[in-house]
Amino acid sequence: MSVQFQVNGQSVQVTGAAADEPLLWYLREELGLVGTKFGCGQAACGACTVHVNDRATPACVVNCSALAGAQVKTIEGLSTSGALHPVQQAWAELRVPQCGYCQAGQIMSAVALLQSNRSPSAQQIDDAMNGNLCRCGTYDRIRQAVQRAAQLMMAGAAS
Repeated sequence: MSVQFQVNGQSVQVTGAAADEPLLWYLREELGLVGTKFGCGQAACGACTVHVNDRATPACVVNCSALAGAQVKTIEGLSTSGALHPVQQAWAELRVPQCGYCQAGQIMSAVALLQSNRSPSAQQIDDAMNGNLCRCGTYDRIRQAVQRAAQLMMAGAAS
């Protein structure tokens, strides 16, 4: 079996047994994209969240064979031209991470939310981020960072 898709704008072709493995392991082991973390292997924690065709998706339960023609974006592909994405900027400004393990998945979920809703309420943020667990409990800072990122994105769109 052979499957072709894009990862961070680069075409990849997965062949053989690797096509039947979860995307998470292909990203980490074959492509060296280790920002996507293994947490639970059951799509319950959000540490492995990436975008598949612009949707927040747990990479631990999606086999490469299901990605033919898909566009995959990881945390490494989020910033462009050396500039931080507004969500990454807000995360840094508000010092969201504590241990940092879950943060790539948190950021990818926040970006997906803000792509579909540029001005989410606190409840909408909580609902969208519900699939991402943070053992350090930085949920208040995460919510504040999503709100700050929305402001940054609005300001960027206005200029």
